[in-house]
Amino acid sequence: MKFVLSLIFVLLISLPIIAQTEEDIAGRKAPNFKLVNLDGKYVELNSITGNGPILLSFWATWCKPCLEEMVEYNKIYEQFRDKGFLLLAVSTDTEKSVAKVKPYIKSKDYKFPVVLDTNSEVSRKYYAQQMPYTVVIDKTGNIVYSHLGYMKGDEQKVEKIISELLEK
Repeated sequence: MKFVLSLIFVLLISLPIIAQTEEDIAGRKAPNFKLVNLDGKYVELNSITGNGPILLSFWATWCKPCLEEMVEYNKIYEQFRDKGFLLLAVSTDTEKSVAKVKPYIKSKDYKFPVVLDTNSEVSRKYYAQQMPYTVVIDKTGNIVYSHLGYMKGDEQKVEKIISELLEK
């Protein structure tokens, strides 16, 4: 009986953490951050907000679904970048694997900016506990969409959201 009560107690305490889902961050103001890009320069979210929607793509070089998703997000970026849309790829590679990021991006000839979150500080702010993780921010700096994981076709919803935000 003591074990069952202990288990119930632990579950009740953990519930707010477990219940933290992707829907929970929609509607919130996007937390600001400042990260280094692949050229060693700082990129601050607040300084790039305002022109149009921003897609934050949390990814890592070791994550196969992330790499598949980036191919599709690159197509969306190419389609909408001249209209004010920005794709900001947030690499969650650690110090062990971060050296692979720049060569990978160059090999794919991606033109969107990439920033490095090697200590996962920004990932924690956005509740990006697993990769890939997508967040769409409107031009006023509010989170309008977030999604964990990637399956072929997920990018269609993101493309629709970006298109709708650009029409506003």
